[in-house]
Amino acid sequence: MNLAACGFQKALTWRPKIPSLSIVVGLMLVFRNQTSYNRFWKGRNSFTVLLTSIRNLTRSFLCAGHKEGIPLTPAEKADIERAVRVLIAIPYAVKNLLRSEWGAAWAPTNPRDPGQSLGTMTPSLHPDYQNLLPIGLKGHEDEGLGLPLELTTFVESFIKRGYDRGWFHAPQASQLGVQVNTMVDAYGQLETIRITPVPIAYIIHLKQVLALFGCILPFAMLNEMGWWSVPIVALVVFTLYGIEGIGSQLEDPFGYDRNDINLDAIVEDARTEILVMLDEWKRTNRTGHERAEMFIQGAVPLLPVLD
Repeated sequence: MNLAACGFQKALTWRPKIPSLSIVVGLMLVFRNQTSYNRFWKGRNSFTVLLTSIRNLTRSFLCAGHKEGIPLTPAEKADIERAVRVLIAIPYAVKNLLRSEWGAAWAPTNPRDPGQSLGTMTPSLHPDYQNLLPIGLKGHEDEGLGLPLELTTFVESFIKRGYDRGWFHAPQASQLGVQVNTMVDAYGQLETIRITPVPIAYIIHLKQVLALFGCILPFAMLNEMGWWSVPIVALVVFTLYGIEGIGSQLEDPFGYDRNDINLDAIVEDARTEILVMLDEWKRTNRTGHERAEMFIQGAVPLLPVLD
């Protein structure tokens, strides 16, 4: 009995050390959550940079992909449309890569399908990629090449063809190349977030410190709070572990959880925007009028006619 009383009295001498330990726990939680939120925010910003570059390239391809007074041939129109559809496919490819969904562009084939014979069976495209990827595209993800980087080669090749055809002058082609580089840089930053987690040693140490703090805190409050220290300590520990749990949720923002970045909605919105622009470009080219402009009904003079 005397031994228990002595231990209790010694535990009460820990009370002056609790504020110092509270500061340490607070700083560790702040660092943990700030790091996780920075990953979340940087991921969202990097995906925005990616989509901005795609929008810029789409606008330039559709508006500047021609020579004044020379109508586009069917092959040139098809080339422009293919480049724009590849741009639409890039966000899907980046989204799948961030979620480690390798080969997501191709739907799994059914070997028992009677319509396909052995030796001639080719994988079909996933519905998200239907009418977006170039015909005959072969993925190399099993060899270590990500689909987003593979698709950027088609965009770069189109810019080169546009320059050779006289659609883009040298400074303009250079700026388009900068947009492609910016897109690849944003993709690289997103990939860095995915493959570089918060160090596990720090997470383990933080959990140990929280457990230690939760064990010591009751002795600091027992003398003044009595039995009220039980629910108060439970509430404090619940709050601290909740804050740490928030950091764990924000650490990897590319999944399917409600707290993650809603990549599906963002990519679908971008697809809708670009398809509307592409449809308007196709409508304008069908008119055959040199003064026809996108989003303008009828042939309106670009400048007022002066008497």
